[in-house]
Amino acid sequence: MNVSTFPKSVRLRKRADFVSLLDSSNKLSVKGFLVVWQNNDRDVPRLGITVSKKIGCAVIRNRIKRFTREIFRYHRILLPPADINVIARRESAMMDFRSVQCELEKAFRRIGTSSCVRAVCSL
Repeated sequence: MNVSTFPKSVRLRKRADFVSLLDSSNKLSVKGFLVVWQNNDRDVPRLGITVSKKIGCAVIRNRIKRFTREIFRYHRILLPPADINVIARRESAMMDFRSVQCELEKAFRRIGTSSCVRAVCSL
């Protein structure tokens, strides 16, 4: 599989996929984003992106989604098989690519670790 693509097989596309993540206890907050994930029964991680209209106009929302997809493309080979939803917060509208990259890389590194390890990392 080519790393630089974003095929349908690595996307969360159905509402049921997003709803199933609502009950997940695996949540991680980084500057500008909330990342929610749960393990899946597939062999690949899948990404969903939620950017509400509260964040800004369509141009801003689409920019955040482009940045998130780009970062996911290059880190998905390192991620465990999980369904991941990246939820943008208002703060993300003011962030440039490097800031978004730094924060999402921080979150992606901690996906798949136990909650005890995450608690130690946040100290």
